[in-house]
Amino acid sequence: MHIGVYGAGYLGTVVSACLADFGNPVTCYDADGVRIYATAQGSIPFYEKNLKDVIKRNIRAGRLIYSSDMESFAGKSQVVFLAEDSCRYIEDIATNLAVNLKHDAILVLVTPVPVGTASRLEPRMKEMPNKITIVSHPLFLTDGCAVEDFNWPDRIVVGTRSTQAVQALKQIYRPLAMRGVPIIVTNHETAELVREASTAFLATKISFINELATLCEHVKADSVDLALALGLDKKIGPRCLQPGAGFGGPFVESDMEALAQLATGKNVSLRVLSAAREVGDSMCDRVVDKLSFKPNTNSVAGSASIHLAKSLMSKGAKVRAYDPVAIPDAKVEMDKMPIRYCESAYHAAEGSDALVVGTGWPEFRALDFERIKRLLRRPILIDTKNLLDGARMRSMGFQYVGMGRS
Repeated sequence: MHIGVYGAGYLGTVVSACLADFGNPVTCYDADGVRIYATAQGSIPFYEKNLKDVIKRNIRAGRLIYSSDMESFAGKSQVVFLAEDSCRYIEDIATNLAVNLKHDAILVLVTPVPVGTASRLEPRMKEMPNKITIVSHPLFLTDGCAVEDFNWPDRIVVGTRSTQAVQALKQIYRPLAMRGVPIIVTNHETAELVREASTAFLATKISFINELATLCEHVKADSVDLALALGLDKKIGPRCLQPGAGFGGPFVESDMEALAQLATGKNVSLRVLSAAREVGDSMCDRVVDKLSFKPNTNSVAGSASIHLAKSLMSKGAKVRAYDPVAIPDAKVEMDKMPIRYCESAYHAAEGSDALVVGTGWPEFRALDFERIKRLLRRPILIDTKNLLDGARMRSMGFQYVGMGRS
């Protein structure tokens, strides 16, 4: 397929060159004829490692063309990457571009845009004489190594409801997919949010290590060695990047408290840690009950669910609880508190106003939810681990509530 890239600024120049380097025929368009001519001659107003070589190689191979002719550009581009550097007027630009496309096409939003942009554009696209499919496609490029980032990404994020668009993007990125680069297909809003959230999360990590570096100076620790040890912890990857009822474990709270006290004693402010603890504590208000802090264990030490159950009962709630293995330990932890322990999930559901799935036990996926619905006083299902199929639960008549899911 022929690919069009709209924009010959920083983003468009990188994207068009790298897509052509995958073996795709690419036309890079910009209304500024002077800029287009200069770029085609290898003169770009910024330095990016290896980019000039990539441009020259693909121009010589005939895969990369620069144009300021909109009619020609729109006439042959089947997939158009909208890659302006600024999101200002981006919706008007996308609409004008779609008007000029004389055939069905896929419009890929690469320009960093606010969450909700693609969904606002979709009604406009439906007014076009041809079928224009919008795809949200954030890129994660770093100045100075953008070519390397494009060729060796951590993941590819594609936001669309169109199966055809997904297949087209997978074909374009086939060289990366064959190397095992994960392709995440989601909706527009999630794809748009990924970019902002990634930046914010990186900023949080940097802020956290910077605060700890200050603490290191006061306790004669080495921040470089500390950062290396932290970064090698597998729990800091996707494994523990899941929303839920909060964090728990036998040493989590004591570790954080010890670190907070150490910093206080040295007159060092750990604001990121304080904020993390505040958010963790606030999660208790969002769910009802969770007995063991992770599946496949009977440990309830430091469990967020114990805190939740105690808090709710102190407010007059009646709690019925079931866990395949954690009940004995929970009874010790909840000594003499009026919680009712059940022998099955069905027993816990019977007569209850809401059922909470608080732990990711695989057996909870296999429950008879028609029976669960009949047993509940009201069909409210709160899934703190996003374990169940929300669409299926809703189709069965449940008021299903996941964590951080629309």
